[in-house]
Amino acid sequence: MPRYTVHVRGEWLAVPCLTGTNTIRWLGREAVRRYMKNKPDNGGFASVDEVKFYMRRCKGLGLLDLDDTVEDALEDNEFVEVVIEGDIMSPDFIPSQPEGVHLYSKYREPEQYISLDGNSLTTEDLVNLGKGLYKIKLTPEAEAKVNKSREVIERIVKEQTVVYGITTGFGKFARTVIPNSKLRELQVNLVRSHSAGVGKPLSPERTRMLLALRINVLAKGYSGISLETLQQVIEAFNASCLPYIPEKGTVGASGDLAPLSHLALGLIGEGKMWSPKSGWADAKYVLEAHGLRPVTLKPKEGLALINGTQMITSLGCEAVERASAIARQADIIAALTLEVLKGTTRAFDTDIHTVRPHRGQVEVAFRFRSLLDSDHHPSEIAESHRFCDRVQDAYTMRCCPQSCLCLDFSFEMVFAERAETISGGNFHGEYPAKALDYLAIGVHELAAISERRIERLCNPSLSELPAFLVTEGGLNSGFMIAHCTAAALVSENKALCHPSSVDSLSTSAATEDHVSMGGWAARKALRVIEHVEQVLAIELLAACQGIEFLRPLRTTTPLEKVYDLVRTVVRPWMKDRFMAPDIEAAHRLLVEQKASVWEVAKPYIEKYRREHIPESRPISPTAFSLGLLEINKSVGHDHRHQDEL
Repeated sequence: MPRYTVHVRGEWLAVPCLTGTNTIRWLGREAVRRYMKNKPDNGGFASVDEVKFYMRRCKGLGLLDLDDTVEDALEDNEFVEVVIEGDIMSPDFIPSQPEGVHLYSKYREPEQYISLDGNSLTTEDLVNLGKGLYKIKLTPEAEAKVNKSREVIERIVKEQTVVYGITTGFGKFARTVIPNSKLRELQVNLVRSHSAGVGKPLSPERTRMLLALRINVLAKGYSGISLETLQQVIEAFNASCLPYIPEKGTVGASGDLAPLSHLALGLIGEGKMWSPKSGWADAKYVLEAHGLRPVTLKPKEGLALINGTQMITSLGCEAVERASAIARQADIIAALTLEVLKGTTRAFDTDIHTVRPHRGQVEVAFRFRSLLDSDHHPSEIAESHRFCDRVQDAYTMRCCPQSCLCLDFSFEMVFAERAETISGGNFHGEYPAKALDYLAIGVHELAAISERRIERLCNPSLSELPAFLVTEGGLNSGFMIAHCTAAALVSENKALCHPSSVDSLSTSAATEDHVSMGGWAARKALRVIEHVEQVLAIELLAACQGIEFLRPLRTTTPLEKVYDLVRTVVRPWMKDRFMAPDIEAAHRLLVEQKASVWEVAKPYIEKYRREHIPESRPISPTAFSLGLLEINKSVGHDHRHQDEL
């Protein structure tokens, strides 16, 4: 018998369908009837007949024809929504799909697996798991470690040993001993009570990352979780059954308790859950629709699921990957701006950077040379100002963004080899919080100096180009307000860069008397990075527009390729038009891996590297260039200008 899960005014109802010839209208009326039956006041309706509604799929929100049969329009166990005419959406309404529904409707279940052992997961792997590109399985070694640590827990329970969180309460209740008959209830109560987050839910990508990282930590074999429960968690991940996890509520002290509790809550079949098949629905229905059983928590397993820094770390890994990507592309965009403003490459001379051999500084200087070397890539623009009388460029052109940062975290444990548990502090988020605060401060500088270069491009007294990069100035405003947008984003970043890890509020009746605020450190780092991406997108558009006023002169081959890429999505700015879509299109070029600015320029950079191996080596994938180099001596403009050292 086909069955459908129907959403009516915030409630989910399972509606069996006796025959496939029933219509969509019948399904909606039956769902409304069941909804009214559960309400003391019939939901405010006198009868089902007076209810006017339309219906749509939860997946993709496509409208359904009420006269179609369920057999023709729906798959078995599909999720649908009744929208009652005249209803006003409440402010806490959870839509069937997360923001960006067009992205999630394209989800395809992956066929490839990543094997997790708890120790070899990379940030790149984690981001790809977040994108839904892989499923997860455990290595045999990880399974053995999980089983061994679980044996310790079973022995503690059997011998009725008093151990925190296993046979006692939590926090201030650590001295309250719980009888064996209530140990399972203890774990469920822990998850329910700690599910106290607020705010928008994490996106599917970020929830997958959080869940994958928690699985990876549990695979280390130090938490005491059973292999059976861990396999159920993995099955939920592989089916893309993703619990509702509010983004706010963690202080990053005894782990990310609220977010991870919401994660565990969905896994035990309570709260909300999302999957590409169902949209948002009650967790028990989503799990059932995918043939999965809710997790039944054994002693210690609630604590094992919620005690860690995986929200801070998973969002931090995304921040590292995005910061790394935008830092590489910032160098390319800055090189393009330098060309348009007829700047020099002299400041990137190898000998200067050998004096201060900071690896990030050396790498960024190398990238500029690889893109702008006139002997390697002849530039008609460079040739046009070979004999100009300028000696130096402004700091935002000759001082390059650099320095390096890598993030690497570790967690909490049951020591099976010693047959004991130890209450430590590896769940504390202070370390990743500080790293992410530093990341936000460093990556912010990319936007700060980019905004100054946008000003130079738009200001005719500095650029020798038309004001605001447009003809018929006055009639047209060109990039005037695009620059204001960049300035606004940079200013907002200055506030966001205040370190969250310097703050602390005592919680849990002073048991957790110093906390990290690492969740906010991670979220604001991502917001800073998004702003940086948007500012650099504006500079990219402005630099390409500047090229238009230097035609027919051409720049170097790699920078012409970058220009050509931009022109595939944004046409030249001949007169004023709606600019926001252009900025968004340029932003996508910076964040999409397959057709990014970096992918266009990278072959030329690497070719140059092969020809100049002794002078440089590439920076690692998880490190990136940040900051502002201050060169404490005057340097000549370069061989294109009158040399003056």
